[in-house]
Amino acid sequence: MKQQKSFGTHTTGTLYLVPTPIGNLGDMTNRSIQVMQEVDVIAAEDTRHTQQLLNQFEITTKQISFHEHNKETRIPELVARLKAGDSIAQVSDAGMPSISDPGHELVKAAILADVPVVPIPGASAGITALIASGLAPQPFMFYGFLPRKPKEQLHELDLLKTHQETMIFYEAPHRLAKTLQSIQKVFSAERQVVLARELTKRYEEFLRGTIAELVVWATSNEVRGEFVVIVSGNDQVIATSDADPLAELSAVDAVKELVENGLKPTAAIKQIAKQRSLDRQTLYLKYQGENK
Repeated sequence: MKQQKSFGTHTTGTLYLVPTPIGNLGDMTNRSIQVMQEVDVIAAEDTRHTQQLLNQFEITTKQISFHEHNKETRIPELVARLKAGDSIAQVSDAGMPSISDPGHELVKAAILADVPVVPIPGASAGITALIASGLAPQPFMFYGFLPRKPKEQLHELDLLKTHQETMIFYEAPHRLAKTLQSIQKVFSAERQVVLARELTKRYEEFLRGTIAELVVWATSNEVRGEFVVIVSGNDQVIATSDADPLAELSAVDAVKELVENGLKPTAAIKQIAKQRSLDRQTLYLKYQGENK
């Protein structure tokens, strides 16, 4: 196991991973501002975009571009500067570096060079959307952007359709309708979905419903803004254990079966949720909804 050394014993610089606001500038933390003021250079995805942020908080640190198209040549240069003693703040245009943004390869290179890597907590669109979605917050899986080519997108969704975790995707407005149609085709029309739009901004909006309902919305409205797409997990996965006599039933039907056999609803929900790694509260709400 490779353990990161104490910063005090290092003669190299430090790579700081600094989050930036996903919309509202008020979400910029004091620590992020301080780090960006004190480092030797800021490695930015788009220096023009980041300069607006620096101007807002009176940060005068110089920038260097670091993005998907120059990473092969830029990483050795940045690592050399780190090893020479310079400290670097790496930022993306919005949110956390490395999450659907540049950064991961630089982190790996810094670790291999025995350079300290310090993450600064901050805004993340996926987690921000998840906690307000109303869907089960854990377990969840973050996917990010699905492939753009239709066949590749359908293939990826086919691999994901049996996942029981809540799934988090990102999507651009001009591709939203087609992506939702792909999800409906591979998953089911009744799968619960939440669209989070323009998070932390003036026109922040959450749209909740079945995938079929949101396909109708996306194809009949002018779609604007960046979207986080939260998709509920599959609660009808067939269990593989022969010891489970309710394996072929959906989670709600399995609860009903246990209740009919004398178990109290709360106990039945707890048992099925545990067996199938489901969120107990979400299962409870579904059970209540079908028993009104």
